[in-house]
Amino acid sequence: MDNEAENQLESLPIANINPVNPAELDELYFYEGKDLGNSYLKDKTAFRLWAPLASEAKLVTFKHWDDTDGMEIPMLRSEKGTWTIELNGDQDGLIYTYKVRVGETWSEAVDPYVRAVTVNGNKGVVIDLNDTDPERWTRNKPPLEKAEDIVIYELHTRDLSIHPESGIHLKGKFLGVIEAGTKGPEGVKTGLDHIKDLGVTHVQFIPIFDFATVNETKLNEPQYNWGYDPQNYNAPEGSYSTDPYQPKVRIRELKEMIQGLHDHGLRVIMDVVYNHVYTVEDSNFHKLVPTYFFRYNADGSLSNGTGVGNDTASERKMMRKFIVESVTYWAKEFNLDGFRFDLMGIHDVETMNEVKKVLAEIDPTLIVLGEGWDMDTPLAQELKANQKNAFKMPGIAHFNDAIRDGLKGFVMNEHDKGFVNGKPGMEDIIKKGIAGGLKYDEDIATYQRPDQVINYVEAHDNYTLWDKLLITNPDATKQVRKQMHKLASAVVLLSQGIPMIHAGQEFMRTKDGDENSYQSSDWINRLDWKRRAEFDREVEYMKGLISLRKNHSVFRLSTPEEIEEHLQFIDAPPNVVAFTLKHKDYKIAVIHNANWDGITISLPHEGDWSVLVDGQRAGLEEIERVKGSQITVAPLSSFVLKTYSNQ
Repeated sequence: MDNEAENQLESLPIANINPVNPAELDELYFYEGKDLGNSYLKDKTAFRLWAPLASEAKLVTFKHWDDTDGMEIPMLRSEKGTWTIELNGDQDGLIYTYKVRVGETWSEAVDPYVRAVTVNGNKGVVIDLNDTDPERWTRNKPPLEKAEDIVIYELHTRDLSIHPESGIHLKGKFLGVIEAGTKGPEGVKTGLDHIKDLGVTHVQFIPIFDFATVNETKLNEPQYNWGYDPQNYNAPEGSYSTDPYQPKVRIRELKEMIQGLHDHGLRVIMDVVYNHVYTVEDSNFHKLVPTYFFRYNADGSLSNGTGVGNDTASERKMMRKFIVESVTYWAKEFNLDGFRFDLMGIHDVETMNEVKKVLAEIDPTLIVLGEGWDMDTPLAQELKANQKNAFKMPGIAHFNDAIRDGLKGFVMNEHDKGFVNGKPGMEDIIKKGIAGGLKYDEDIATYQRPDQVINYVEAHDNYTLWDKLLITNPDATKQVRKQMHKLASAVVLLSQGIPMIHAGQEFMRTKDGDENSYQSSDWINRLDWKRRAEFDREVEYMKGLISLRKNHSVFRLSTPEEIEEHLQFIDAPPNVVAFTLKHKDYKIAVIHNANWDGITISLPHEGDWSVLVDGQRAGLEEIERVKGSQITVAPLSSFVLKTYSNQ
């Protein structure tokens, strides 16, 4: 840089810090470059920090992860509120932070864009990412024709393997997820083999980025957290690695896990939590550019639509840029297959559409899904990325809380019941869910296409379905609750849209009544492989439903027009939902009976019908043959019939 250019940069104005005007920062200091963070080359490393409110900025380098004092190197003010410095030589492994002076206050922070960190994420690390690729690292992934072919399995990394009888050696680790050939009680398949055998297509991991609430220096002590406490968005969580002290290990092992899942025919979705930070005062965003990255109420207090103390402001240009570049990095570097946006309703429509756009350019089969709840955050209603604005976000899927609550009762009222556990008058809500949240009668559509809806009845949040049924139906027998549970899962898996099941739902997972197990013990959260053995018939039932869905395209229609043409509801008694799905070669009839008694229902026409699903069995094989125009459906059961007489 010549002297004249340097003088011009030194004379650049510092943004007004009192009060901070986000619109002014967006207008005057939006930085379009792609080099924020550290840019490593073998012979030099460049650093660029966005801190437009700072009057001084320093790069601080350290020799060891636990050093408290480092060498401070002044950074040069550059364009659009950025600060830069370049270090010659091979800086692979260099530990660093930034210091900025805003007003009279000095703050030290980890680089928000950093991709590798020290143990517990308190400092950033420069690395050569090429060193993190496993020995066999390919871009190959299982084929996916369309979004409606997806069946999601939501999983916590530690839950899968931590049970003492999981048969998995590397318990609680990324690499434990891909141990093959493991067996549990009574010889049942566990871990990877179990997931693969179930027939799902995508494993959705709840947070695997670096989060704040597990101490990585004390992994010999019992610790647990879901991970919805973001610390470093672009680095993997160290507690899931075999050595959190070595910055490259967690990256390499996460890649190994993803590669291993791909090798076994499973795609991978990453749960991302850009909607809030663990604490604002400790966040790297706030230390570097105070207040800019967060929303505030009119009285100056932090907005709290998330319910955890703060909301990030995705509508700000540099926050939007961060989110888009972060998912781009994860998708490219880790060969991921989709992103689940936690509390997506906090974000704005434009940001989510930009995320979808850049990911589709990388790979059009990547899925973007999220919680499109209507959050109480100071953002105009028409800008919120929630269900009400789904029509503004084509190709982005929303969790369908209507079918969830319609099936089992409102999650915020533990005693409320739904379709499967005894609440009458729920047929229309279930019908809408079966039709993919689209218009099926004179109802107003929530979603425009079936690829915009995620149908589910259980997730990591709230009570498991089994525990909910214990509360709502305490006097019911275990067998009755099993039937309710299977009925709910059948509705989810046989509806239009994209189904999701929670890990362990297939063997009626319990958390012993723990409604919010985000930091509960392993004993509460682990997948209980003894229970897997006990509920073997129920697992086979779920496998059969998934196989049925995957082998019949009429359960995976792609447009509203196809649904209107092929799906027809038929007359049914109270507390029963029945419909047909027409294919050019066959017709399917589905009957969901939520009554405690058997019912007789008329079929669309006389003929030979093969029963593929009844109250106890499910799959592709004929259970029995029904002749005539009527069938008796067992209590609390789903029946699926197929005929080749397509009248």
